[in-house]
Amino acid sequence: MYWVNGQPSDSISLSDRSFQYGDGCFTTMLTLNGEIQYWPKHIQRMNRSLDALQIPRPDWDLIFIWLEQASQKVSKAGLKLHISRGQGGRGYSPNNISPITVTISDFSFPEPYELFSQSGIGLTVCEHRLGLNPYLAGHKHNNRLEQILMKSEVEQRGFVDGVAMDINGYVIETTMANLFWAKDNVLYSPSLANCGVAGVIREQILESAKRNEIETKIGHFELTRLYDADEIFITNSILGVAPVTQISFSSDQHQAYSIGTMTTIFQETINS
Repeated sequence: MYWVNGQPSDSISLSDRSFQYGDGCFTTMLTLNGEIQYWPKHIQRMNRSLDALQIPRPDWDLIFIWLEQASQKVSKAGLKLHISRGQGGRGYSPNNISPITVTISDFSFPEPYELFSQSGIGLTVCEHRLGLNPYLAGHKHNNRLEQILMKSEVEQRGFVDGVAMDINGYVIETTMANLFWAKDNVLYSPSLANCGVAGVIREQILESAKRNEIETKIGHFELTRLYDADEIFITNSILGVAPVTQISFSSDQHQAYSIGTMTTIFQETINS
């Protein structure tokens, strides 16, 4: 079901800026028995994106009420919160626009995610590359054409997800998640300074690693670093932490990975 500005609706205006230009941002949240997980983190994430796009922040207390009415009261489900700059304006100009449009949708927990969490997921490597845009890097804005092209490529190969690199050949993320790996008890994750999406669970992992004094390195890493990893896992708000058990680097080059100790530690922290 869909809600627009707190009211049940299955449509928005054709003049809405998100439809016209992708002018907005969104976040996706896990709910457990109707309760939103990491809600303060999602607010922080949306505020960073809204500020970067120069879109006014909403009344978060009111948004929370709207989300609660939309939430499925089941063990596991999801909510998507989407904020558009509003309606109107001439061309790209952000002037003379109506107040923001808040769209909420609920969805059932994806069945395969339980299996991915327990048994792992296999990845391919995307040929499409992410462009560089430091100003919008880290933000989950509504322009997701790169991810759509990558997801199409992944599915054509019979995979669910794939490793996404930037135009310089550095590993960034997957089509649907943030990416981590461990080598010699050091935790690694790609820098998102130039592109990619900084997820809420990624932030939780990095904070947990710091609290537990796990050496962590964030930087620009080539694909060979994944090939040599001891263990790999991916994260997003709905999936939590899921181990990567295989990467198909090419049609004739595949690498298997065990579900490692560090992956298990973070699964116990996040997935519980």
